[in-house]
Amino acid sequence: MFEKILLAVDGSEHGLRAAQVAGELARDMKSTELRVVVAYDPIPPYIGDPYMQYAIEARLKDAQTILQSALATVGEVPGELQSELLEGSPAEAIVNVAATRQSDVIVIGSRGLGRLAGALLGSTSQKVISHAPCPVLVVR
Repeated sequence: MFEKILLAVDGSEHGLRAAQVAGELARDMKSTELRVVVAYDPIPPYIGDPYMQYAIEARLKDAQTILQSALATVGEVPGELQSELLEGSPAEAIVNVAATRQSDVIVIGSRGLGRLAGALLGSTSQKVISHAPCPVLVVR
């Protein structure tokens, strides 16, 4: 049923629970692909050099840490395990990857690390649900 699963993580507690659920789903469905995406907001251009390079390196390091934690939480899966680190609006990046990679389902945590949260869901989750080209499984 779900051959291609897209997991979006941000390092939050809900994101790690989503990683656990995505791993279980991939094993239960014998999925051919589980793609883990870490999307992070772009660095404002007004930071300027030399601080821009430090900021970029720090963001990439944080994204790698989040990715490694998610991969460890997912565990072994029957299909390919792919990963992507993307700079840009997280919701837009997730929806674009799902469309481009023809994902069958998106798995995402209900609340992330953002400063502002929606009444029931985080703003990224709400945007992904509204614009996703496939079903979205939101994990609490």
